[in-house]
Amino acid sequence: MCYKIFMVEKDRAKIRKELGERIRKTREDSNLTQLEVATKAGIDVNYYARIERGLGNPSFEKLHDIAKVLNIKLFSDK
Repeated sequence: MCYKIFMVEKDRAKIRKELGERIRKTREDSNLTQLEVATKAGIDVNYYARIERGLGNPSFEKLHDIAKVLNIKLFSDK
């Protein structure tokens, strides 16, 4: 059971890292600084930087705020 819990956490860490990389790339493609995105999203710049590095665990609401600033959709239209 302990191994299974470790694997779940490892998977979550991978997801956070991939999400952070996508957010960072989108921000850079938009020529925005971390400070600009964080300020417009209403979050601390240090916390935002942690999200980009895959270390933060943002709530859905914070992801939504970041997505609005970066002009991206969280979900595809089907």
